[in-house]
Amino acid sequence: MSFFNKFLNKIIKPTEQEDQSRAQEIQEGSIDEAFVKKFIHKGGKFLYCSDQEEVERNLMQVLQENQWNNVISHEEELHKLLTSINSARTKKIIPSLPFLTYCECLVATDGSIMFSSRQLRDKKLKDLPSNFIVLARTSQIVKDGRDGISGIRSRSEKNAPTIISSIKDFIIDKSETDFMSYGLTNSKTLYLLLLEDL
Repeated sequence: MSFFNKFLNKIIKPTEQEDQSRAQEIQEGSIDEAFVKKFIHKGGKFLYCSDQEEVERNLMQVLQENQWNNVISHEEELHKLLTSINSARTKKIIPSLPFLTYCECLVATDGSIMFSSRQLRDKKLKDLPSNFIVLARTSQIVKDGRDGISGIRSRSEKNAPTIISSIKDFIIDKSETDFMSYGLTNSKTLYLLLLEDL
């Protein structure tokens, strides 16, 4: 039985004490669980997928639930997925449509998702729609931002991305603001379809 099957059988109820443990070292075997707890606690919408069929089924449900008939995507590989579920795609940025993309990595210490210019092209996160649908794999979960950046660099020795950024908050109209990031919010309503590949 995979980690996520065991994990999803539990009730996920993050506490303030868990949120304050962000600075603590995460044990190697629990980075998956730490990421999921932090991500959900920050308002992210998490959909576990055991295979590609479940990815398609969950993506169709997200699109139907939100009445999205079209999505924005720059990824040619995702065009095949959208064709298989009979959904249209555009490359033009339209604020009312969701942005469907892959990501670079998922960061366990703070539940954030890292992107680079490979996914965002020449756009900044603030210039993209407020609704994101991200497809990722369990093997993309890293312990912290440092591991994420070193992973991005090692995968792209010859063609390093020009932009690396992350979404750390998944509640758009959140009233409390972190003093250190005042005015620099990249908040998005985000659906994460996480495919088990380990």
